[in-house]
Amino acid sequence: MSNTVTIVGAGLAGSEAALNLASRGISVRLVEMRPAHPTAVHHTGDAAELVCSNSLKSTKPDSAAGLLKAELATLGSPLIAAAKRHAVAAGGALAVDRVLFSQDVTRQVEEHPLIAVERREATDIPSLAAGSDAIVLASGPLTSDALSSSLMALTGRDALAFYDAAAPVVMADSIDFGKVFRQSRYEDAGAGGDYLNAPFTREEYDAFIEQLLAAERVIAKDFETRELFQACQPIEEIARAGRDAPRFGTLKPVGLTDPRTGRRPWAALQLRAEDAHGASYNLVGFQTNLTFPEQRRVFRMIPGLEEAEFARYGVMHRNTFIDAPRLLDRRNRLVTPQADVLGVPVYVAGQLAGTEGYCEAIRSGLHVALAVTADLAGIALPELPTETVFGALLAYATDPATKDYQPMHVNFGLMAPLSPPVRNKRARYQAYADRANEALAGYKEALAEAGLLP
Repeated sequence: MSNTVTIVGAGLAGSEAALNLASRGISVRLVEMRPAHPTAVHHTGDAAELVCSNSLKSTKPDSAAGLLKAELATLGSPLIAAAKRHAVAAGGALAVDRVLFSQDVTRQVEEHPLIAVERREATDIPSLAAGSDAIVLASGPLTSDALSSSLMALTGRDALAFYDAAAPVVMADSIDFGKVFRQSRYEDAGAGGDYLNAPFTREEYDAFIEQLLAAERVIAKDFETRELFQACQPIEEIARAGRDAPRFGTLKPVGLTDPRTGRRPWAALQLRAEDAHGASYNLVGFQTNLTFPEQRRVFRMIPGLEEAEFARYGVMHRNTFIDAPRLLDRRNRLVTPQADVLGVPVYVAGQLAGTEGYCEAIRSGLHVALAVTADLAGIALPELPTETVFGALLAYATDPATKDYQPMHVNFGLMAPLSPPVRNKRARYQAYADRANEALAGYKEALAEAGLLP
């Protein structure tokens, strides 16, 4: 008798996981609440419906997004294959006809003999355990209130977030270190510290605030604003309350001394290392609702960030996700005492697990499908190399040392540094790609030897 896995959510992650498990002979019960219980952004009950852009980002083989697509193709992702079947012209990106893509995935899911689709709302996780050998939660950023409440019982109320409030992250090698200085507050200048500081003169600050206030913002829907701004004010909203307000908050210069002048700057932005390698830095306290082009334009007015390359732009929107570094292992399996008593393992995939991006959600679903297959068969799951882009993201997202976690997409800022270092950016990205492709080939071979490839 085959095993049965219950998957909640027929989005990108859930559909990918269902098709992968079914291709390995595992029966799937796929629970999807749409269309009977619609969300604020979905328009259909189809699987893998894209609700924002129809672009799956770059296909360049020496980009993080391109390498992620290579991972998916190499490991036989049915969704990336569907995306390629329904691709539309988009230059160097993979964009799809969203209707045809979703219909294709829906057909695959509904016609597979080992997948049973149940059109209902899943409200109670323990009840899903009946008749299941494993549970996969892939209900996405708009997880229903009832299911969120049930998940909180397994994770703790403080381990579940309901919105993104992520500040931008910039690549370290794009920072002008001749203008920023390293110092923690109240340390002696030149003593080092945990933060980089970008000091403003009064003139630079005034010009920055003027453009910050004039910049175009994302027009948020009601579901994106109900809880968002009470908990975490965007930097532009702080400035709107008073032009000097950021100087007494996020941009306060207190306790800092600019070694170039020997004086306290008029204002200062602090940047904190986003990863253990110091390859990328977070703009501390710069949660923002500006559009991505405006973030690039305005935040490059910050001294030292004139040529900043953004590993992640700031986002503020409705997004249910768990505190992955404290709740998930490298299999994306929930590890809490409350989950243990269910009697079946619970895995989390897609945006609910704290990944950001379409292809990241697909890859997360594929990763969980491999983990579930291995666990049910009692097979050792080969370790996903951190030299691959998703392996680097997974290591970051499940590392207990990762603090104040916010959803992240794949980027080179999460990759381990090259040895020896490569200074030229184009050559460096190609070196990352070469290393990732070699690691991926070895990983695929290990999966084949373990019998985990269909």
